Amino acid sequence: MVGTREFRPLALAEARARGLVDLPIVSVPHPIGGIPEAIVRGKADEGAATVLETYRRGTDGRAVALAPAVHEAPDDLLAYQEWILEQGWGDGLPTLPATPERVAQLLRGTRRAPVDEVGMLPPRLGRATVEVVAVNAALAGALPEHMPVILAAVAAVADPVFNLRAVQSTTHPCSPLIVVNGPIASRLRINAAGNALGQGHRANAVIGRAVRLTLQNAGGARPGVEDRATQGHPGKYSYCVAENEGASPWEPLHVERGFGRDESTVTVIGAEGPHNINDHGSTTAEGILATVAGTMAQIGSNNFHAGGEPLVMLGPEHAATVAAGGWSKAEFKRRLYDAARVPFGRVSPGNHESYFRRNPETFTGVTAESMVPITHRWEDLMVIVAGGAGKHSVAVFTFGNTRAVTRRIEP
Repeated sequence: MVGTREFRPLALAEARARGLVDLPIVSVPHPIGGIPEAIVRGKADEGAATVLETYRRGTDGRAVALAPAVHEAPDDLLAYQEWILEQGWGDGLPTLPATPERVAQLLRGTRRAPVDEVGMLPPRLGRATVEVVAVNAALAGALPEHMPVILAAVAAVADPVFNLRAVQSTTHPCSPLIVVNGPIASRLRINAAGNALGQGHRANAVIGRAVRLTLQNAGGARPGVEDRATQGHPGKYSYCVAENEGASPWEPLHVERGFGRDESTVTVIGAEGPHNINDHGSTTAEGILATVAGTMAQIGSNNFHAGGEPLVMLGPEHAATVAAGGWSKAEFKRRLYDAARVPFGRVSPGNHESYFRRNPETFTGVTAESMVPITHRWEDLMVIVAGGAGKHSVAVFTFGNTRAVTRRIEP
């Protein structure tokens, strides 16, 4: 395996996960992208020499089996917080001890057997059983009634379409955003209204955090080791919201994605942090569209060059203004796709080749005057209604090389 030295810890973790404890790993100085070709060639020559030497030494190919373990934790809560961080199992916030009694209580929140596999989570290739998820939910402070949502979200991110391996290990600041739809959202009091993405609601906090801890502890996304995010964002602690279906003039996200209105679902999105869209002056659908499109038409997002499914969370007041213009959700998405475009002349020459290589369908034949859309198709835009009073909406760009996945929440 060949890579840069910054990513050597990730390579080691993946090799161990696959039982390849003696896999030779050759690393060269970081970075290898966005630097002059002559420097890249020098690094390549250095790496090639090391590869040849490593090949001559060979390897015996021994494998290692991973097995769960039970650990004795300090009784003192303050000492426990320090201990769990030393083990690499915490997220920096206080956690609750995952005692056998608390885990058993959480398991009563599902009909599934503790040994049932929910998903295989990369890059560690950890087997996330129902019991493993319950342990991490216990650390997060979840309650038994939260378990069906957490299990559905973990199953969703394990879907290959979501591309969890890349989401877990990329330098891009993304994390699974969990969007809850259907009757369970109000039953569990998952916040969809004012401050929907903020603090103050236990269900939002513990559901998002339980999924994140599962991804870290079963999937192996430890910050600075397998998780290589350059800056990251606060959603890596917890990122969970419900759609404000009661304030939406349109069909909710899960209905749009083929589920019944009375079904409860989670949709997971490999998302960046939210970016505010402020429009206090527009009184027409066209005005709101212009502001949203102007905010989203930027070249720094992965969606611009890699495609994917950027999300717009329209505030209820903005959504009402758009709907008052006679627009359906599909009409808003079509018009947003047409309006949110960037002149290719704004793209730096250093990015031209990589953009063509990654997305030839969009970038072949473009000129400086060409207006490039922010994603491949209008159908790729996702729109939900969330939040409370106020003329604000939110743009959420995504990793790009990922697709949103929706799963039904089992009762």
